[in-house]
Amino acid sequence: MARPPAQLPDAEALRARIDAQGRLAVKVTPGAREESVALTPDTVLVKVRAPADKGAANEAVIAVVARALGLAPSRVSLLRGATSRAKLLAVEL
Repeated sequence: MARPPAQLPDAEALRARIDAQGRLAVKVTPGAREESVALTPDTVLVKVRAPADKGAANEAVIAVVARALGLAPSRVSLLRGATSRAKLLAVEL
Protein backbone atom coordinates (compact mmCIF):
# COMPACT_ATOMS: atom_id res chain seq x y z
CA MET A 1 0.00 0.00 0.00
CA ALA A 2 1.30 3.47 -0.88
CA ARG A 3 2.22 5.83 1.91
CA PRO A 4 0.12 8.97 2.22
CA PRO A 5 1.82 12.22 1.26
CA ALA A 6 3.27 14.36 4.03
CA GLN A 7 0.88 16.79 5.70
CA LEU A 8 2.46 20.20 5.11
CA PRO A 9 1.34 23.71 6.11
CA ASP A 10 1.16 26.70 3.81
CA ALA A 11 4.73 27.64 2.84
CA GLU A 12 4.19 31.32 3.66
CA ALA A 13 2.91 30.50 7.15
CA LEU A 14 6.02 28.42 7.77
CA ARG A 15 8.30 31.13 6.34
CA ALA A 16 6.79 33.57 8.84
CA ARG A 17 8.29 31.44 11.65
CA ILE A 18 11.85 31.96 10.36
CA ASP A 19 13.66 34.68 12.33
CA ALA A 20 15.73 37.55 10.91
CA GLN A 21 18.92 35.45 11.03
CA GLY A 22 17.34 32.69 8.93
CA ARG A 23 16.79 30.26 11.83
CA LEU A 24 13.80 28.01 12.40
CA ALA A 25 13.21 26.22 15.72
CA VAL A 26 11.38 22.88 15.46
CA LYS A 27 10.33 20.07 17.78
CA VAL A 28 10.77 16.63 16.22
CA THR A 29 9.00 13.29 16.65
CA PRO A 30 11.10 10.54 15.02
CA GLY A 31 9.65 7.14 14.13
CA ALA A 32 6.17 8.56 13.48
CA ARG A 33 3.54 6.77 11.42
CA GLU A 34 3.34 9.60 8.90
CA GLU A 35 5.42 12.65 8.02
CA SER A 36 4.01 16.07 8.77
CA VAL A 37 4.80 19.65 9.68
CA ALA A 38 2.29 21.32 12.00
CA LEU A 39 2.21 24.89 13.24
CA THR A 40 1.06 25.55 16.79
CA PRO A 41 0.93 28.99 18.40
CA ASP A 42 4.38 28.61 19.94
CA THR A 43 6.27 25.91 18.00
CA VAL A 44 6.72 24.04 14.72
CA LEU A 45 6.11 20.30 15.14
CA VAL A 46 7.81 17.99 12.65
CA LYS A 47 7.03 14.27 12.49
CA VAL A 48 9.24 11.95 10.43
CA ARG A 49 9.16 8.21 9.76
CA ALA A 50 12.92 7.79 10.11
CA PRO A 51 14.19 6.45 13.43
CA ALA A 52 16.46 8.50 15.68
CA ASP A 53 19.47 6.40 14.71
CA LYS A 54 22.74 7.58 13.14
CA GLY A 55 21.29 10.91 11.99
CA ALA A 56 18.52 9.40 9.85
CA ALA A 57 15.84 11.48 11.57
CA ASN A 58 17.89 14.67 11.18
CA GLU A 59 18.20 14.11 7.43
CA ALA A 60 14.47 13.39 7.20
CA VAL A 61 13.64 16.58 9.14
CA ILE A 62 15.74 18.64 6.74
CA ALA A 63 14.04 17.01 3.74
CA VAL A 64 10.50 17.50 5.07
CA VAL A 65 11.06 21.11 6.13
CA ALA A 66 12.68 21.93 2.77
CA ARG A 67 9.72 20.37 0.95
CA ALA A 68 7.29 22.36 3.10
CA LEU A 69 9.13 25.58 2.26
CA GLY A 70 9.47 24.74 -1.43
CA LEU A 71 13.27 24.74 -1.22
CA ALA A 72 16.04 22.33 -2.11
CA PRO A 73 17.25 20.29 0.89
CA SER A 74 20.71 21.83 0.44
CA ARG A 75 19.23 25.20 1.52
CA VAL A 76 18.30 23.84 4.98
CA SER A 77 20.90 22.73 7.53
CA LEU A 78 21.04 21.70 11.16
CA LEU A 79 22.59 24.31 13.47
CA ARG A 80 21.87 22.79 16.87
CA GLY A 81 20.16 19.76 18.40
CA ALA A 82 21.64 16.78 16.57
CA THR A 83 20.74 14.45 19.45
CA SER A 84 17.77 16.39 20.82
CA ARG A 85 14.12 16.57 19.78
CA ALA A 86 14.39 20.37 19.88
CA LYS A 87 16.36 21.46 16.84
CA LEU A 88 17.46 24.75 15.33
CA LEU A 89 17.66 24.83 11.53
CA ALA A 90 19.34 27.35 9.25
CA VAL A 91 17.23 28.24 6.21
CA GLU A 92 18.56 30.04 3.13
CA LEU A 93 15.60 31.73 1.46
